[in-house]
Amino acid sequence: MKNITTGTVASVEISVNKESLAVNVGSGSLEVFATPVMVMLMEKSACKCIAQFLENDETTVGTEINVKHISATPEAANVKAMATVIAVNGREIEFNVEAFDNAGKIGEGTHKRFVVNSGRFTEKAKSKLN
Repeated sequence: MKNITTGTVASVEISVNKESLAVNVGSGSLEVFATPVMVMLMEKSACKCIAQFLENDETTVGTEINVKHISATPEAANVKAMATVIAVNGREIEFNVEAFDNAGKIGEGTHKRFVVNSGRFTEKAKSKLN
C-alpha cells in the first residue's frame, strides 16, 4: 500500500431507477431512493477514493459505517456520493461520506475501511464453511 493522503476525494453517481427504490430492495414501502443503496454508493465512492493507493493483491473491506439519510429522493433523480479521506491509522482508513440529489444533500456520515490481501481474506472467509 502506498501512503494514503488525507483530503483525497472521489465521487460516484447514479440515476435513481426502480431497482434502487426502497419498496423494491426491501427497506421500506415507498417509491423513494433506498437507504441501503445510498450506503452502497457511499462505500463505492470510498473504494474509488483510495484505489490509486492499493498495490498487488490489496483491496479494502468496509468495517464501520455511521450515516444519516436526511432527505428523500424520487425515481429518475440523480444521486452523487462523495468520500473524503479524513484519517489513516495503519491499514484503517476513515472517510467523511456525503450524498446529494438534484435538490441538495440527502445523506452524511462517516465510514471506515481496512486494507487487506484479497486472496488471504477470501480464503479465511471460505474456511468458515469447513
